[in-house]
Parts: sequence; C-alpha cells; structure tokens
Amino acid sequence: MDLPVVDLAPFLGAAAGCAADEEEMRALCATVSASLRDTGALLVKDPRCSAADNDRFLDVVERYFARSAEAKRLQERPHLHYQVGVTPEGVEVPRSLVDKDMQEKIRSMPEEFQPATPKGPDPKWRYMWRVGPRPANTRFKELNSEPVIPDGLPEWKETMDSWGYKMISAIEVVAEMAAIGFGLPKDAFTTLMKEGPHLLAPTGSDLQRHGSEGTVFAGYHYDLNFLTIHGRSRFPGLNIWLRNGKKMEVKVPVGCLLIQSGKQLEWLTGGECLAGMHEVVVSKRTLDAIALAKEQNRSLWRVSSTLFSHIASDAILKPLGHFAETPNADSYPPICAGDYVEQELSVINLKGKDGL
Repeated sequence: MDLPVVDLAPFLGAAAGCAADEEEMRALCATVSASLRDTGALLVKDPRCSAADNDRFLDVVERYFARSAEAKRLQERPHLHYQVGVTPEGVEVPRSLVDKDMQEKIRSMPEEFQPATPKGPDPKWRYMWRVGPRPANTRFKELNSEPVIPDGLPEWKETMDSWGYKMISAIEVVAEMAAIGFGLPKDAFTTLMKEGPHLLAPTGSDLQRHGSEGTVFAGYHYDLNFLTIHGRSRFPGLNIWLRNGKKMEVKVPVGCLLIQSGKQLEWLTGGECLAGMHEVVVSKRTLDAIALAKEQNRSLWRVSSTLFSHIASDAILKPLGHFAETPNADSYPPICAGDYVEQELSVINLKGKDGL
C-alpha cells in the first residue's frame, strides 16, 4: 500500500485568495484526515519546502554529527530533559523496551508484522533545536528553554531556523486541513499550537559503526507530540504500522514530506486518530544506499530531517468538539500538555524519575 501524496498548493492558493473549487478543497481535506485516521501517516508536497532546502539542512547536520563524541557532548543539556542541544547515543530508551502493554501487543502480532527487537537504548544521536516564539509565561521552563548553538558552524542557526519554520508552516496547513476534514473549525488545532515547544530534532545514526542489517536505530514507538514531519533522509529504514496492524517500509519521494500523527493528536480526537507506531532499522535498502554513498565518497551518517510540532505546554489536551462524544473519549481526560510531555519523557529516560 502506498501513502497518498497531497499537494498543499491548491489549499495555500485558496488561503491567499485565489479562486478555488470548494468541492476539490473538501476532498483534499478529507484525504488528509482519512489518511491520518487510517494509516497514522501522510505524504505532502509543499511548494515552500524544496528538496534543495532539505539537502542544505542535511549537509550542515551531517557535518555536525561527524564530530567526535567529546565535541558533541559540549551541547548536551540533561538537566533540561535533553529538550535542547544534543542527546548522545545510548540515552533514549525505546518505549517498547519498558512498556509491558506494548510488549504484549507486539507478541500478539503476526510474526511478519512484528517490529525488530532492540537490544538496549537507541544507538542514535539527536539534536533538539527549538523553533518559533517562546511563551512569556509558562509553568514548563525546561520545555521552553533557549536553543544551544554549536561552535564552528556559523550557518547553523540560520539553516536550522529556516528549515524549521518551513516545516512548521507545512504542519500548520496540514493541521487546518485535518481540522476541516474532521468537521472541526479550521483553527481548532492551530490555535492550540501557538507558542508550542516545536522542536527540529534531526537524528544522527553512524552507519560506519552501526551499518549491519537489522541494527535498530529507533525501537518501536509512537511520538508523544502533536504531528511529526520529516524531510527525506538520504538512507531509508523507516517502518510504520497502519491502523490495520500491517507493517510498511516508507518510501518518501524526492520533494515530499512525511507527516505522522502523534499522541497529542490522538488525545484531541478522542482516539479517532491513533498515534502512529514506527521504528528505524537498517534494511536491505539501507545497505544499498550505504554502498552507493561509499562509492560516491559521501557521509555515512543517516540524518533524519525530523520536526516535532507540539500543542502549547500550558494548553489543555482533551477531545475537541464532537470527539468529546466518542465512545473512547473517557480514556483521554483533560491534562495540561506540559504535564503529559513530562510524564512521557520520564518513561523513555529523558527526564529523571524525580523530575531532576
């Protein structure tokens, strides 16, 4: 099964006042909401986010991850729950290693759809870069900290901000289209996203050291945020699980962006949209890409071009509009988004159990 590719240009044109076919707009919005509901994922084309922009971003981040572990650790901020700066390899624990319910669910899957079993914490590095305005007043200072800028990469801030803002712009359009498709007001999601702790969060996986088939870079998990967006990586390896339980390797076409539903969207839709399960594993296609990169003398760091969009930390997560009447709405009681995020970070070892 292929994910649908939705071109955002007609919706952007209509928002800018161009003549638009209302029927076509409704159909586009319905495709977005149905894909998030049924597959937990969606491919989009945004004329404002070019393949060249993505490449420029990947080039800079590859150079950063190629630095020594000691040099990278200067940007480590564990006291801020790793929500800014670098997270070294071997820190983040995949949810499937510590969540008993998830382990039971995995055991009940048909063998061909089961995820790879991680041996321990993820062997990937990650850089968290806060994008967008921060709230003047918040209870969640650690989730809204100042960004950390590595030395020796003068283009870092401009490149990260430029790509980050473009990806957030794409998410906001998808959020509006999803809201319309779900029968909610157009701004139902985007209002709650205002001043959210959005994080451009590229991962770096060293294929020189960890490039054997079956290596698990990111164990089976869901994302705790609202919607996740990825530009195309230079090395494949991402698997997702559809609502029907089938496992599928994602192929992101050049010039496209991949969107995945996160736990905050699940909360706001009362479980109508489930957070998309996924993993990153070295596959046969990854090995082919490694061989080609070696031939072309290119970097062997697999960089994911990932941005986590969030609901504002001080906003309340609860099923919106008609979703409050759904059979599962009671499973999603009102909770402050920042409290929810901190609970999740504790489970995956990014926040001390005692809050330190």
